Amino acid sequence: MKKNLTNAFLILLAFAVFTSCKKDEYETIQIVKMISAKEMRAMPTGLTRATPAKKTGKIYIYKDYLFINEPNEGIHIYNNINPNAPVNMAFLKIPGNVDLAIHNNILYADNFIDLLAFDLSNINNITLVKRVTDVFSQFNNPGIEKYIYTYKDTVVKKQTYKREMQYVAFSTSSSQAGSGQGGSMARFTLMNDYLYTVGTSNLNLFNVKTASDPTFLKTISLGWGVETIFPYDNKLFIGTNRGMHIFGASDPANPVQLSTYSHIFACDPVVVQGKYAYVTLRTGNLCRQASNQLEVVDIEDPTKPKQIAVYPMQNPHGLSTSGDYLFLCEGSYGIKSFNIRDNTKISDNMLQHLNNIKSFDVIAGPKSLIVTGEDGIYQFNYSNAANLRQLSLIKNQF
Repeated sequence: MKKNLTNAFLILLAFAVFTSCKKDEYETIQIVKMISAKEMRAMPTGLTRATPAKKTGKIYIYKDYLFINEPNEGIHIYNNINPNAPVNMAFLKIPGNVDLAIHNNILYADNFIDLLAFDLSNINNITLVKRVTDVFSQFNNPGIEKYIYTYKDTVVKKQTYKREMQYVAFSTSSSQAGSGQGGSMARFTLMNDYLYTVGTSNLNLFNVKTASDPTFLKTISLGWGVETIFPYDNKLFIGTNRGMHIFGASDPANPVQLSTYSHIFACDPVVVQGKYAYVTLRTGNLCRQASNQLEVVDIEDPTKPKQIAVYPMQNPHGLSTSGDYLFLCEGSYGIKSFNIRDNTKISDNMLQHLNNIKSFDVIAGPKSLIVTGEDGIYQFNYSNAANLRQLSLIKNQF
């Protein structure tokens, strides 16, 4: 038990997030608590009434629906057939959830150390169809009896110092046939009837040929510092804080590492279009001693990736491409759009800079540009990338 308490304290130090509250003399911190796996699986899970999000995490679009993760709480479901007026339909309560991906009407989501599969065939009556146990280990304290680290927001008096550290979460990525589309901060993704998830040091594979019956296959060790995953052209591009791994997945059940593109220590989302990968590196939080920049990497030969350009940025986070355009979130500095027809002149071809939105991730979807902001989810008409026009804001309830 002493070892468990020590581990819990260390986790608290590593993952505590300090944020300002409405009253200047108070702040919110996350307090860690250990529970058994049995207690975790007894927590209520399932569809409840619609409610506004207090925080927004990962975003995912599937058909005419927008799914918004509220970290550690569950998923808000919006009818987004009209991006000018999205309708809050329901909340899917999933304790410990920070990720999702959808394939053939089945939603996959993490529930602490378990993978859950929900049937979306009737969006008004979403049902749990399978639980795959003990497949995620990030918050698991191994031993004879499994313990799970949980987190609860607690309002306290402000301290005399201020510290902020990043909570390492999961995410979803690019679209495949029969699947949805997510942001660039990806730790869940789908390709060729397989679900791939990355932890901080590994790649997990699930067979989802029968969508309602996901089957865990194996884990591949990747080394520490894994952050994101992006699928493209039968390949997996895995961002780490020291570079980008490229895996060939022509045999989707047996991905093979083709190469590693290395860079300085930095937080590292990546997206791919055509023969180029776009990588953002930023300072701050857990990404100390890094640079703020956008790198363009030629991956025409995936066994020999080579950098062709580097552009200074302010504090780049998530990004998304659409045709000749790149949309890049700059954290506290807003969101930018670029023409990328000539990858050697991207900095000369910035089209617009909206500096009034604190942005973290973005999806260039079929109907709108969806941006995760500090105060909620923004949607823009981006038919003219030089003149983004706001359509709506799903505002967080602080």
